Amino acid sequence: MYRIRLLFSKTGSAKFISHLDLMSTLARALRRAGVRLSYSEGFNPHPYLSVALPLSVGCGSLCELVDIGVEDELNPDGLPEIINPALPDGLNILDAYLPQRKFIDIKWIGLSVSFHYDNGTPVGAAKKLEERFAADIINVTKKSKKGICTINIAQFIRDVAFTGSDVVNFSVKVSAQEPSINPKDLIAAFDGDYSRLAPDHSSFTRTEVYDRDMSVFR
Repeated sequence: MYRIRLLFSKTGSAKFISHLDLMSTLARALRRAGVRLSYSEGFNPHPYLSVALPLSVGCGSLCELVDIGVEDELNPDGLPEIINPALPDGLNILDAYLPQRKFIDIKWIGLSVSFHYDNGTPVGAAKKLEERFAADIINVTKKSKKGICTINIAQFIRDVAFTGSDVVNFSVKVSAQEPSINPKDLIAAFDGDYSRLAPDHSSFTRTEVYDRDMSVFR
């Protein structure tokens, strides 16, 4: 088996494709493109597809990574051109290459976030939100393998920058693994005195993934 890494985007209506359906969609597109996938052994063989960081339904991304196992030693350079025509709108292969690093080396995710308020953006929202995310303690309740726990996510958030008027937009980097900080955790930060700043609607897009040294991971 040979491994190839694909960098792809997931935008528009494709944001609502679940992780399992995404795996099926990618496998189907690869087969249609004539790529011979490697399969697991056993009574229920499945194609070797390993996504770096599964994405929550409804979230977009410009930097998704998936490793695929193939039977033939391929030159990955031409793969985006032959795979993209077989993918649905919103899924787009941006690059293909031989992986040099393991996904465990990913530490940070860059996010672009928009908060929407049905009755207008609260006065001074960006400033107050920036104040909230700059706090030393931001306790939220998370579900883990060990059950429900409270975690201070402040140390796992960095580089927050707010803009916007009717819509509050901001960029932020959050921990990708151990622990994984997800959009629900950011929303959960609006408690107590900050509860009025909780958005009625929000959108999240992954913009980049980084290692511990804040270098782009590929």
